[in-house]
Amino acid sequence: MATPAPTPSERAPAGTLRLGDVEVGRLGFGAMRITGRGIWGPPADRSEAVRVLRRAVELGVTFIDTADSYGPGVSEDLIAEALAPYPDALVIATKGGLTRPGPDQWRSDARPAHLRAACEASLARLRTDRIDLYQLHSPDPRVPLADSVGALVDLQREGKIRHIGISNVDLGELAVARRVATIVSVQNRYNLSDRSSDPVLAACERDGTAFLPWFPLSAGRDAVGAGRAIAEVAARHQATSAQVAIAWLLARSPVMLPIPGTSSVAHLEENLQGARLRLSAADRAALD
Repeated sequence: MATPAPTPSERAPAGTLRLGDVEVGRLGFGAMRITGRGIWGPPADRSEAVRVLRRAVELGVTFIDTADSYGPGVSEDLIAEALAPYPDALVIATKGGLTRPGPDQWRSDARPAHLRAACEASLARLRTDRIDLYQLHSPDPRVPLADSVGALVDLQREGKIRHIGISNVDLGELAVARRVATIVSVQNRYNLSDRSSDPVLAACERDGTAFLPWFPLSAGRDAVGAGRAIAEVAARHQATSAQVAIAWLLARSPVMLPIPGTSSVAHLEENLQGARLRLSAADRAALD
C-alpha cells in the first residue's frame, strides 16, 4: 500500500510565508553550526553534518540559511554536497559582506567589488546559477549602504540573485536599503532575551517582509527571570526550552521565520517539534 502524501499542515506545521514570489515553511534551518569550532574550518563529523542537512529536508524544511563566512565557505560546500541538485521547493539563502581572519573573528567588507566576488564564489560553491535569497550580511561603516545594496541590485539584474535581503540593520538602514532595492527579508538578532529589534520587526510586519531572527534559541540564558519562565512553560508542555523559544517566536509575529541551527540530527528533530507546540495565553503572558 502506498504511503499517503504528507498534508500541507504536516509539511509546514507552523504555516508558510512568502519571500517575494517564493513560499517557504515558517521554520527553517540555519547552517552556521555545521562548521568547526569558532565557525571556522570543517565540522568535527562531516558525515553527521551531511545527515543533518538531508534530514532537515526529509522533515519538510524548505528554507536553509547560510553565509560565505561560515567556515568560511565550508557551510556552502556542505549544503551542495548534501542536497544539490536542489528540490524545487527548497530555498537556499546565503549572505556576503563579512570576512573571516580567524576563528570567532568577523570583519565587514561590503564594497561592491567584494560583494560581487563573494556572490560569484557562493554560486560556485552552492553549484547553482542563481541564489534564491542573497543577503547583505552587515552594513560596512566604510561604505555607503546604498552602494552595497546597489551592488546586489546589479547582480539581481544579471540573474545571479533572485531576491535581496539585509541583515543586522536598524530602522534607518532598512529605509535606505528599501530606497535602492526590493527587500524581501531582514535578519537581525532576536530572541526571548534580546528584543532590541522590535521596531524593525514592526516595520517588517507592516510591509509584509520576512523577519529571520538569528540566535533564536538564547532561551533566556542572558536573563534569569526569562529563563525561569521558559523552564516553567517547558515543564507544563513536557517540551524543551528550545522548543518553547521556537514556539514563542512563531507566535510573536506572522512574518517571523526562525532558523535554529545544530550539528546534530537528534537536536534538529527536537527543534523542529517546536513548530507543533501551541502556547496558551497564560504561556504567552509568562514569557512576554
